[in-house]
Amino acid sequence: MLRILLATAVFALATTAAQAQFRTIPAEAKRATLSHVQGMTVEIDGRRTQLAAGAQIRDGRNLIVLPTAVPPGVRIKYLADAQGQVARIWILSPQEEAQPDPKK
Repeated sequence: MLRILLATAVFALATTAAQAQFRTIPAEAKRATLSHVQGMTVEIDGRRTQLAAGAQIRDGRNLIVLPTAVPPGVRIKYLADAQGQVARIWILSPQEEAQPDPKK
């Protein structure tokens, strides 16, 4: 019985730790507002641009989100690839949005 209780407690702690993962957004990521337009086309701060092949969009829980599931006008940080296409997008949580950008 004690083993079952101990195993349950360890599992609960491991599950909680996995859910509270900390994510790091690169300091060079730019802050903007994002809206999905169509297909691989998005609008960042009112300017239309293409998502790179294999682009990742991650929500505030660090889960991958499809471009069509992005709420319009959401606050993000993003990185572009060498061709100027958007390669990585992080949808900001309220806590991340409240934090100032790092000084350069």
